[in-house]
Amino acid sequence: MSAFDKTSPKPPTIAFTGYQKFVAGLLAFLQFAVILDFMVMSPLGAVIMPSLGISPAKFGIVVSAYAFSAGLSGLLAAGFADRFDRKKLLLFFYVGFLCGTLWCGLARSFEAMLAARIVTGLFGGVIGSVLLAIATDLYAPALRGRVMGIIQTAFAASQVMGIPVALYLSNHFDWHAPFFLIVGVGAVGGMLLAWKLEPVDAHLKGQTSANALQHLVATVTDRRHLPALATTCLLATGGFMLMPFSSVFTVNNLGIGIEKLPTIYLITGLCTIFVGPLIGKLSDRFGKMPVFYFGSLVTIVMVLTYTHLSIVPLPVVIAVNVVMFLGIFSRMIPYQALAAAVPEAGMRGSFNAISASLQQLSGGLAAVIAGHLVSTGADGRLQGFPLVGYVVVGTTIVAGFLVTQVNKELQSREAAPA
Repeated sequence: MSAFDKTSPKPPTIAFTGYQKFVAGLLAFLQFAVILDFMVMSPLGAVIMPSLGISPAKFGIVVSAYAFSAGLSGLLAAGFADRFDRKKLLLFFYVGFLCGTLWCGLARSFEAMLAARIVTGLFGGVIGSVLLAIATDLYAPALRGRVMGIIQTAFAASQVMGIPVALYLSNHFDWHAPFFLIVGVGAVGGMLLAWKLEPVDAHLKGQTSANALQHLVATVTDRRHLPALATTCLLATGGFMLMPFSSVFTVNNLGIGIEKLPTIYLITGLCTIFVGPLIGKLSDRFGKMPVFYFGSLVTIVMVLTYTHLSIVPLPVVIAVNVVMFLGIFSRMIPYQALAAAVPEAGMRGSFNAISASLQQLSGGLAAVIAGHLVSTGADGRLQGFPLVGYVVVGTTIVAGFLVTQVNKELQSREAAPA
């Protein structure tokens, strides 16, 4: 049964065209390159700090510089996001992202690395929002769940490849090598984008004469957008509160050796690569809301389980991680497919840019809050981690309420013409 109209029958299964399959794969690949650039920073910290002679505090500044510059660029670009052909806009920011990543690979000082991460964030922070706008423009609502599922596999693939590949290259060459690899692989995606993707400019036909600032204000103040934007903040908050301390918790509290961390990430990532497209198909077939509710329930149960674990065998940790990420993906994929229908075509780029910006900023704030909730005991164990779990559960419940409001608004909007 459709999530938008409870009285309608199940939507018919619609097949992808050959071009649509190519575009979905291309969007996932571009997303993969951007996420991989962010993921490799974490495992490289132990190598970058002594190489550049910087303290953990300065390394934290380098890492957070990307998130905050990405959030700022999303706000700055929101007013212009619907003023250009989305292909040209994506190509511009993607080239800038590759140049910033290349600068990271060439950096030889703290100041150079900090500047490179700021530049990379300024360009990379907009790419995700443009990708979502293109996916919404090119695919009918009955296909969006599957498309979002494919795009979401980029996160899982980056988790699978980010840590192992970065560690391997940094150990056999130096820490600059992973950035050069991202530029080389990413350039292939850039060439495919330039040559094969057709213009995405249908949204330009109904453009008004409002300037960029007016367009931004109109997007932010539209009451239909506010619940969806608030939901984005809450979903990002939950994930970013757990991520920064998961490795410390796994090693010090669960008794898992640090050398086994790549195994956990690898298996979890492989499972989510398989599950992501499946969740997208299920959300298209049975409705976005049922899958979202299922994912929220699984997330609540598994977050509480995970944050209360003590010393356990490695297979238990892997199983808990896999099921927890199943819940997280079962929330994010149907929500993104649902939220894609919230803005009108002429506001999709601006809406997605603001949403991506809020995601980055709320994620950074969540990490700061989590840092105040946890502490390290005399035995090295992480204390207060269950408090983080309770906050994540709270944000999940509130997000579920807000998504329900978003869905009701979309239902009433579709019923209005009838």
